[in-house]
Amino acid sequence: MSCDFFQKHYKDIIEFNEGRCFNSYEFLGVHYSNGRTDFSLWAPHASSISVVGDFNQWDGNKSPMERFGDFWHICIENVKPGAKYKYQITYGEKTFYKSDPYAFYSELRPDTASVVYELDDFCEEKQYLEYLKNNDNINSPLNIYEVHLGSFITKNDGTFYTYKEIAPKLVNYLIEMGYNCVEFMPLCEHPLDESWGYQITGFYSVTSRYGTPEDFKYLVKELHSANIRVIIDWVPGHFCRDSHGLFRFDGEPLYESDLSLKADNPGWGTANFDFSKPQVYSFLISNAVFWMKKYGVDGIRVDAFCQT
Repeated sequence: MSCDFFQKHYKDIIEFNEGRCFNSYEFLGVHYSNGRTDFSLWAPHASSISVVGDFNQWDGNKSPMERFGDFWHICIENVKPGAKYKYQITYGEKTFYKSDPYAFYSELRPDTASVVYELDDFCEEKQYLEYLKNNDNINSPLNIYEVHLGSFITKNDGTFYTYKEIAPKLVNYLIEMGYNCVEFMPLCEHPLDESWGYQITGFYSVTSRYGTPEDFKYLVKELHSANIRVIIDWVPGHFCRDSHGLFRFDGEPLYESDLSLKADNPGWGTANFDFSKPQVYSFLISNAVFWMKKYGVDGIRVDAFCQT
């Protein structure tokens, strides 16, 4: 089965390794279809990898992945959307657990497992498409409101509103104040509320602290229906060093440089992406495309980008 998977995606893998794959989320990560779930992963330094989750009692002996060069794959039956999982990675004598770099959804902090989730392309409302096509004001200057959802407004008990719950409150405020564009501080999964989302562990996972991916799609559609464009802060410069994230993902530096002076970002306590690796380039550009294609955001504001 894994042989068939890699034959199907042979061209994708070549383009990924050359830094020319801008839809890597379509074959890497987890994809569910007709009762079968494909798990695929880039991890060239690992000795062995198993998928562990609530569907196999988190037992690393039950679902070992098959290797194909620098990539790993397994197809598991009866793993349905909503299932929680991680990768059990062995590197030499060390065994550790990582979240999926391409997970579309994650457990609510402080838990760190990835969640199997089906995510269709964003289907925009006809009204907004007509607005983009015909409105003369589309080329007018942007009046952008930058917002952090967690501090824009909270419930009386201090908990967060969901993306869906906050939609009418945010839309009404933007209209009242005369804004025609909103810029969200990072909405990728991150472990620490106080970081405001700038120290990321899940670049493809809209944070679960405010609800589900469908809730965020709803928020974007409500903004568009009010003729408000949507920008997200995108952080391709560095990533969180938490043990379940990208840092030393397969036992060695992978997304970061092999050279500690280039990899370490002491000011933020993070690790810098290594832009000299074509696979990292594919991962990041695919991520920017992902947010526009899957969630319908109109643009990105690049944060913390530096050539190391």
